[in-house]
Amino acid sequence: FAEYGFLTRLRAEQLRDVGATMTPFNAFLFLMGLETLPLRMRQHAENASTVARFLDEHPLVDWVNYSGLSSSPWCERAQRYFPDGPGAVFAFGVHGGRANGAAFIESVRLASHLANIGDARTLVIHPASTTHQQLSEDGLVAGGITPDLVRISVGIEDADDICADLDQALHASQETTR
Repeated sequence: FAEYGFLTRLRAEQLRDVGATMTPFNAFLFLMGLETLPLRMRQHAENASTVARFLDEHPLVDWVNYSGLSSSPWCERAQRYFPDGPGAVFAFGVHGGRANGAAFIESVRLASHLANIGDARTLVIHPASTTHQQLSEDGLVAGGITPDLVRISVGIEDADDICADLDQALHASQETTR
């Protein structure tokens, strides 16, 4: 590298240790988004609480793992440590197991079937049939993934629209196994 040796090493180590440098435009977009972050997070938390309560009372949902529910063993801690709500990502069990969980994912209309979290849109995934499909039933259970588990990242859409979409998808998921 001759005279560029130091610069090459500096750039390689900097990228490895702290990541790439944003362009000025990307920094501007990041700062613009940061201005509305508290509003978006408040809406995520409110929607997640509404959706979790809806699912907890739904006859086609076997369980809901959301620390904001009063039935959760972690509710008291969630209220103490997260007074604005414990977040928008949680899991629930679709009645009927693996096939019904996969059918639920295929039936959502408003929610998107994506593996990432924290989007403005509601995202759902059925790990047993997607990200962890290579595991056996025993491997799934050992990893804490039950066949009926659906992970949801609740977005900032209208909560009633989210609940309506989940309701129709839950009913559709039961049609496939009759």
